[in-house]
This record gives sequence, structure tokens and C-alpha cells, in this order.
Amino acid sequence: MPDLFVEADGASQLDPDEQAGLRPTWITTRGELNQAEADNIAAAVAWSQQKTRQRNDLLTPNYVLNLHKRMFNDVWRWAGGYRRTAKNIGVDANRISAELMQRLSDVRYWVENETMPKDEIAVRFHHQLVFVHPFPNGNGRHSRLMADMLCAQLGRPLFTWGGSSLLEDSEVRARYIATLKLADAYNISPLLEFARS
Repeated sequence: MPDLFVEADGASQLDPDEQAGLRPTWITTRGELNQAEADNIAAAVAWSQQKTRQRNDLLTPNYVLNLHKRMFNDVWRWAGGYRRTAKNIGVDANRISAELMQRLSDVRYWVENETMPKDEIAVRFHHQLVFVHPFPNGNGRHSRLMADMLCAQLGRPLFTWGGSSLLEDSEVRARYIATLKLADAYNISPLLEFARS
């Protein structure tokens, strides 16, 4: 597999059909791909910050799909669409829609009924999105932005997510992946601590 498509440890690998969805023909290195995605994501972040506090559709499947599309559409043809293949993480592809609907319903209930502290709701939301893993790639970046948007709506400061990039293999990324695995085992505290570190 070309270096361009080799993912960091713990990231979903793209299958050949997904790799063929790359839009910019000028991208030939992993660095160029990361930069193109970062530029696309920066535009999506700017869009997401407009009236985030007033949005009432944040916790809907349409918003989840729309945000992913805005984050990656300039780079990937499949942006904003559910994955169709099995990955090293996530629910079966044919269960994504139903699982996502259930997880979003859970989060709306937590928010409306204040079942836990606001930071914990947002971190659990992030974890649930990663667990479902609705997209071929970009799930971590997407779910972190969704959690940050929920924080903004709940009047909380945005998370710092370890204070550095989680794209490249690093000690910080390894710690992040470890906290996600602990959350899979119903121990959310380390992920909550990481999100504010």
C-alpha cells in the first residue's frame, strides 16, 4: 500500500474503493493528504462555530452526516456517507444507521434530563460516535468536533484532547487510543481526563 494510505496506529484503513475516492489528483504524499484534510476541516470548524449554541439539530443523523461531509468533501468523494465495509472498529456496516439513531437518542435524553455532568455527556457522546464508527475514515476527528460543539451548546469550554495533534503516531495518540479502549470497557474516567488534558 502506498505511504499515502498508511494510517496511524489504531486508525481505520481504507479499502481500495475508498482510496479511489480521493478527489485531489495532486496529492501524492501523506503530508499533502493531511494538509488537504486539515484545510477542509478548518473550513468546517468555522462553519460549525456559527450559531452552534442555538442549533437544535446537532444531535440528529442529518447533522452528523452533514458535518462529516463539510469536514472531508473537498478531499474524499465518500465524505458524509456511511461506510459500507468492515473496519477494525465499529458496528457492522448494515447496523450503522440504527445504532447512530439510538446513540443520538441516548445523548438527547442525557442532556434533557441532566443525568450526568455536562463534560461527561460530551465525552460519552464522543465515545459513542467512535464506537459506532459511521464513516470510512475521519471518525475520531469528526467525533471530537461533535463533542466540542456539544460542549459549546452546554456552555462548557471546548476540550483540549491532549493538547496536540492526534493524527500522527505519538505518545499522546497512544494515550488517547488507550483511554478509548478503557471506555469500551465501561471506564469513562480516563477519557474524560484526557479530553481536558
